[in-house]
Amino acid sequence: MRALIPVSATLLLAGCTTIISERHPNTPAPSGKPLKATALYSWSKDDGQGPIRIHIDLGKQRLHVTRNGRRIASSYVATGREGHDTPPGSYRVQKKVADKTSNRYGWIENSVGEKVDRIANPEDPVPAGCKYVPAPMPYWMRLTGTGIGLHAGYIPRPGATASHGCIRMPEKFAARLFHAVTVGTPVTIARGHHDPWIVHPDPLPRPRKKPRTRNGLRVISPDDPWIVWPEGHPRSR
Repeated sequence: MRALIPVSATLLLAGCTTIISERHPNTPAPSGKPLKATALYSWSKDDGQGPIRIHIDLGKQRLHVTRNGRRIASSYVATGREGHDTPPGSYRVQKKVADKTSNRYGWIENSVGEKVDRIANPEDPVPAGCKYVPAPMPYWMRLTGTGIGLHAGYIPRPGATASHGCIRMPEKFAARLFHAVTVGTPVTIARGHHDPWIVHPDPLPRPRKKPRTRNGLRVISPDDPWIVWPEGHPRSR
């Protein structure tokens, strides 16, 4: 069985009039081979009227934007990793800040800008000649009173969690979403289905139905480079 290949930009254009995409740089796979780049987000031309809604699937690490029930945009996100879980539920955008920095997390860098401590807090001791830098959170959209929100941020591996609880998005997508939402825009966060063995791109929009197994999962080759085999599994070597 041949490995499925992410849908190319040509096929994406066949489904919508305008698609804006951002590529994720190649990163080493467990086998040492580079992963193929995948489109991090997709935003179709939207000439419609009416408020939008946001849905976040924690299992698939995807965010979908709809208007009048029609999906107009989708993106990979990076939500809270273990110990910093993003809480599922129904929320509304409470506040928008275009240029925000974190009051909880950041890093410590030396006089030439090298990071000497990549994960630091404001109360951590700062060595002589160094300074604490709060983590940037551009295009911030607050969802909870405890500091959970959406903002632009680094997505180290599409489909996997990474943040301290917030929902990170690609910067260009976050900028467009920031201007599309208003205070009060509804946001739903659902647990979704998560398969810890597989992280695989799911390009949108979907031009055709893809083969699925009896339990609804996509049929892919065991040699697909996006499969992350757990430690101890025979294929993890």
